[in-house]
Order: sequence, then C-alpha cells, then structure tokens
Amino acid sequence: MKVYYDDELDILYIAKEGQEEEVIEIHPGINLEMDKYGQLIGIELLNASRLLKDVLKPLEQRAIANG
Repeated sequence: MKVYYDDELDILYIAKEGQEEEVIEIHPGINLEMDKYGQLIGIELLNASRLLKDVLKPLEQRAIANG
C-alpha cells in the first residue's frame, strides 16, 4: 500500500495497484475503492486534515517534544 496526499484538495489516499470498479462511501468523506473481485484497493479521506486533526495534533506535539 502507498500513501498519497493532495494538499490543494486536502485528500489522503491509501492505495495499492488495481483497477477501481466500485466506490463505497462508509461515512461522509470516507470512501473505500474496490476492484472487480470486491477486494479493497484504496481508501480515500476527503478533508483529511479535518478528519485526522485529533490524531495529527498529538503526533505533532510528540515530535516537537522529542525534538
């Protein structure tokens, strides 16, 4: 799996090789991308900085503290 982030669109995408056949929205702003066999090939987080703010802030503080 590879991770991509588009800072202009604020989209985080976690993906592996494959051709997308179906997108399933599991929560507003969180999409699962499936291949023709129903296997998960990608996760898309729209407005990623907002969705992950409760995760990113503690990580940022920890990184600053550990200098």
